[in-house]
Amino acid sequence: MDVNTILDSLNDAQREAVTQPLGSSLILAGAGTGKTRVLVHRIGWLIQVEGVSPWSIMAVTFTNKAAAEMRGRIEQMLDMPVRGMWVGTFHGLAHRLLRTHWKEADLPENFQILDSDDQLRIIKRLMQALGLDETRWPPRQAQQYINSKKGEGLRSSHIEPGYDLFEKTMYSVYAAYEENSRLLGVVDFAELLLRSHELWLKHPELLAHYRERFQQIMVDEFQDTNAVQYAWLRMLAGDKGNLMAVGDDDQSIYGWRGARIENIRQLTCDFASAKTIRLEQNYRSTSTILKASNTLIANNPDRLGKELWTEGNDGERIRVYAGFNEVDESRFIAARIQDAVNGGMALSDIAIFYRSNAQSRVLEESMLRSSIPYRIYGGQRFFERAEIKNALAYLRLASNQDDNPSLERVINVPARGVGEKTVQQIRDVARSGGVSMWRAAREMVKGKGLTARATNAVVSFIELIEGLSLSSSDLPLDELADHAINVAGLIEHYQKEKGEKGHARIENLEELVSACKQFDPDAVFYDKMQQNLSPLDAFLAHAVLESGDAQADQFIDSVQMMTLHSAKGLEFPLVFMSGMEDGLLPHRMSFNDSGKLDEERRLCYVGMTRAMKNLYLTYAESRYLHGKETRHHSSRFLREIPSDLMEEVRLSATINTEMSNASLSLGHAEMAEIGLSLGQRVTHEVFGDGTILNFEGQGAQARVLINFDDEGGKWLMVIYAKLTPLSVNGICC
Repeated sequence: MDVNTILDSLNDAQREAVTQPLGSSLILAGAGTGKTRVLVHRIGWLIQVEGVSPWSIMAVTFTNKAAAEMRGRIEQMLDMPVRGMWVGTFHGLAHRLLRTHWKEADLPENFQILDSDDQLRIIKRLMQALGLDETRWPPRQAQQYINSKKGEGLRSSHIEPGYDLFEKTMYSVYAAYEENSRLLGVVDFAELLLRSHELWLKHPELLAHYRERFQQIMVDEFQDTNAVQYAWLRMLAGDKGNLMAVGDDDQSIYGWRGARIENIRQLTCDFASAKTIRLEQNYRSTSTILKASNTLIANNPDRLGKELWTEGNDGERIRVYAGFNEVDESRFIAARIQDAVNGGMALSDIAIFYRSNAQSRVLEESMLRSSIPYRIYGGQRFFERAEIKNALAYLRLASNQDDNPSLERVINVPARGVGEKTVQQIRDVARSGGVSMWRAAREMVKGKGLTARATNAVVSFIELIEGLSLSSSDLPLDELADHAINVAGLIEHYQKEKGEKGHARIENLEELVSACKQFDPDAVFYDKMQQNLSPLDAFLAHAVLESGDAQADQFIDSVQMMTLHSAKGLEFPLVFMSGMEDGLLPHRMSFNDSGKLDEERRLCYVGMTRAMKNLYLTYAESRYLHGKETRHHSSRFLREIPSDLMEEVRLSATINTEMSNASLSLGHAEMAEIGLSLGQRVTHEVFGDGTILNFEGQGAQARVLINFDDEGGKWLMVIYAKLTPLSVNGICC
């Protein structure tokens, strides 16, 4: 490829970044500005123009997918294989280094790498040996502590635990884990970076060799580097090294997992001669979306600063929809998706973003109800998540103690001293006696067929389930779910799982309580026999049916649903950002921490800049959270966007636009036959007074959406609802 071919497709800023003289640089690459193109073309320029050997270039990415894409583009541009080039992830390149210098790294030649499950299994065994109770000191918490310290570049010998019980305990586990790993000759993922950094420190001759070899170092997504990754790069590059860091401080959203936004700010201090080049021309979004995003992120202090712009048109204004609750919000999104598909858009061009995993439940229900195929990107459906399955298992046992799968699932979750050996004994007795494991466990407790310790643990479990069974006939469904989750110890169990993942699990459990509160068997089951189920059994059947409807196959055109954290690096013509409320986005845990609030704003910015043509920002005026209906303010981030860039979608307009003319006429005709109309005030013998907001289906399947004054929105089957029109001053309204 000649020089002109390398440069022809680049804009002025990209060309400046690609052709700059040898040396260090910081490329501030805004969303959709072509940073991968710049990295690849810079490599081509170095090889074709500067005469740099391909084997003296190191390019570092964060994901295997990004590394594979970069290698493919380099091969295509240069028409040469790149197998020998050092293009890969931090962990992949560190692994390559340690395989080459295993002896200097004090590792066996055939050292093994532990995956996360293997690492956790070892930690569990070590904690048992240390006499630590899993219920008080969850092994996953210790795993997170160890990986976090390694990410900071700290060995156990660097830590002064002091008198803090938590630090002292975690320190002892870390020290035991390090010694065990040394004896076994194994490394975990975090160890790869830490060990390779220590290789530079302990063997300056090796460091000098690699500094001489890698004359050019390029790093993508630099804002996501943690402490040890930055230290590793800085040491390899040296004071006079040629380091090109490509990143965007406005897209730093992973502080909760160790990423340090300070690194991108520190770079120009550590490399004083580094030149800063800003890529600001966006090739993804409309001018309106970019103006809104720029104004939003400008509220963050200490930015390195840039202003995204496009040569494209203004595009349509950002639509803002306020649902009266989360059900209304989700149905609005589903209706707009159907409109888009009817207009010729592919489902795969549409994405729904949310801040918390727990928000997906109501959205999933609307997708299923509207027969819209969808996939949870990088995650699981609500009823398939482990913490939800655990809670449902307790509820199933409250209804039916002979449910073997549920008993096996939670008899030791949270850990209560019922080991696998005890479970196998119960399983064997049940099989030989032809009875359920519950009955076998009760017989073994009475007959002293278990050790004293196991007996106490099993008795405790039996008493717990019997108590839940008694409560199931007295408590409303949502209170029963809340009670079961708490007395089983699931909240406390997941509180010990520090970090974002633990918080997400607790929010999912709280959302399960909300699901129980909102559950209406009449709206789910049409069969009379199914309607005779108890509320608990009806909900459990509903959960099975929901989880049984698998996500769309990966090859089927489907809407992509994901958390905002998962959305980074993606783009879609049509984007819905749901839950734009204070408490969700920004998350309530950020309110008293300016640094976390800034990161929440960056998260919102990342979500908005995924949208190419159309962006909807939706929120609910009331929402069930923690099993209770709460009223929210719209997100402060909405108030930071210029009003002239947004357009509020009114509910009255929604009713008339969400249905095609044909279906609307059919709906009016159908409703006229049963004496109802949109906007009409009605009363229900259980839920009280409310207003009809929507209508769907025909004949026996006809349903109405009613916003009840005290109970919120509910879809009811008309044939069973027994609605009575209300009148004002004797006039039917």
